Amino acid sequence: MAQGIIENLITELIKLPGIGRKTAQRLAFFILAMSEEDVKGISRAINEVKEKARFCSECFNIAENEICSICSNSSRDRNKLCVVEEPSNILVIEKSKGFNGLYHVLLGALSPIDGVTPDKLKIEKLIERVKKNEIKEIILATNPNTKGEMTAQYIRELLKPFNVKVTRIAYGLPMGADIEFADEVTMNKALEGRREM
Repeated sequence: MAQGIIENLITELIKLPGIGRKTAQRLAFFILAMSEEDVKGISRAINEVKEKARFCSECFNIAENEICSICSNSSRDRNKLCVVEEPSNILVIEKSKGFNGLYHVLLGALSPIDGVTPDKLKIEKLIERVKKNEIKEIILATNPNTKGEMTAQYIRELLKPFNVKVTRIAYGLPMGADIEFADEVTMNKALEGRREM
């Protein structure tokens, strides 16, 4: 009977990204050895994030309210907008402390072969924000891989008719890598060395 519940936990843990069978097994036995209070804390945190987390209606970052804490912060530079693929990218950029503007999350990158076309991303919402706000610079911080580059080029073309400076983060990040794995120094250098497109 106990084997069945452990196996069930392992099966559920394997559903998490980057977790294979061996890691899931180690985690399952680690959870078993944890105090009941700690396990309940993890369970509560998972339930709470599923119940309360939503996308910000402005930038599509993760938020607890309709507007996220970054968009509602009046001390942020509203003339600069950093475009990223996923909300997790914002965490890395914020850790670098090299950017004090606003963000726009695309919720993915263009990949026609996978069926990810412009209408599946928040590109139209980005254009709406540029039209209605006084944005002077758009920083394209999509991942430095084929999908990210294609997405950045597509957005750059769409923004040409607007009076806005379009820059791309510098390649302090290795080609083919994802932003969420960058350390603070590399991310800061990438932001400092951005270039106009």
